Amino acid sequence: MKLDQMIQDYYREMGIAQEVYAYGTQVEETLVSRFRQIDRMAELNQIKVINAMQKARVNAECFHYASGYGYNDFGRDTLEKVYANVFHTEDALVRPQITCGTHALALTLMACLRPGDELLSVAGKPYDTLEEVIGIRPSCGSLAEYGITYSQVDLLEDGSFNFEAIRNAITEKTKLVTIQRSKGYQTRPSFSVEQIGEAIRFVKQVRPEIICMVDNCYGEFVEEKEPSDVGADLVVGSLIKNPGGGLAPIGGYIAGRRNLIEQCAYRLTSPGLGKEVGASLGVMQSFYQGLFLAPTVVAGALKGAVFAANVYERLGYPVIPDGKEERHDIIQAVTLGSAEGVIQFCKGIQAAAPVDSHVAPEPWAMPGYDSEVIMAAGAFVQGSSIELSADGPIKPPYAVYFQGGLTWEHAKFGIMMSLQKLWEAGMVKEFPSLDLK
Repeated sequence: MKLDQMIQDYYREMGIAQEVYAYGTQVEETLVSRFRQIDRMAELNQIKVINAMQKARVNAECFHYASGYGYNDFGRDTLEKVYANVFHTEDALVRPQITCGTHALALTLMACLRPGDELLSVAGKPYDTLEEVIGIRPSCGSLAEYGITYSQVDLLEDGSFNFEAIRNAITEKTKLVTIQRSKGYQTRPSFSVEQIGEAIRFVKQVRPEIICMVDNCYGEFVEEKEPSDVGADLVVGSLIKNPGGGLAPIGGYIAGRRNLIEQCAYRLTSPGLGKEVGASLGVMQSFYQGLFLAPTVVAGALKGAVFAANVYERLGYPVIPDGKEERHDIIQAVTLGSAEGVIQFCKGIQAAAPVDSHVAPEPWAMPGYDSEVIMAAGAFVQGSSIELSADGPIKPPYAVYFQGGLTWEHAKFGIMMSLQKLWEAGMVKEFPSLDLK
């Protein structure tokens, strides 16, 4: 009991009111069995990563600094074998020269598509930053400028794939089908690996030669399988999200078929050079260690997301996924219904950060988005969304998207602080009493 009181005293010192603390503690007590399941999934994925590292014979030489052209960068080449082992693919491209998730996706699309080809999204509208990559919103260097056309199939009202519409949308020009696993800035459900596999099998039945690419951002290590285990030709993601484990300072990955990875490497560097160049510049230890820690870090983020869903759902706010649904990514959407609600939530997340907790986030015209966006992230790595962060566009339905937390304890504190800010603003007036039987 003395320890419990000391913890409570620290929360009070950090600005959490007794009413908020009591409510959060009650919610946590209802989640013991759910958290146990998350820990078991983390154990499975932890063993998977260790197995992949041992198969690739990772050793201390892998962490050495490499510069210049990067010829024979042993650590870089071995890490790509590790990623191929983790995702059960023929090859992988894992580089600090890939600056972010959008870059990794753009690189993959531009490597695989040629003038006259068509890109088809079967999961509706893609993430906002891809609109300029594709040319939905005109931008310099877009796919549209190179004569690559785009089509999309919207999801059904329940958020599932519209298979009949997909069949009708596939033409002789369709070269690549993209599936975004996570919801992005949409209030739709994220897709399970099983659902993604069903969509890929359907596409391949219509036309087997179509390349199926999955935007895997925010989904790595959440389930026992990855999209590459269910037929994806390419899976793409960012190292400052799940697989970087909070330690990778930059980078992205592409894993998949060897011939497609070769095309991506030629696009990243130069025709004729491909994977042979691109020095790791001293980041290899962070890349390896981050991947090693990733399953445990993702588990902490998942607990935070489940906690957030239950905290806000019980207060009457729409949440996706809800407090009891299975998780397919680390993102938790909470629809707050007003710009002020989104702003106060993000101010709470920022106030809970170990870095820059003293600043207040404000909406701004962020490049790549069609409305003002507010982002809260007091992170050790700028923009790292495996660290505790929240963001959202300032437009209806005024939903905020919470993700990350390198530890469950930090994620919990962040959610309690977001609730504290809403309570102080009068947007939450009372807390329900929970039946803990």
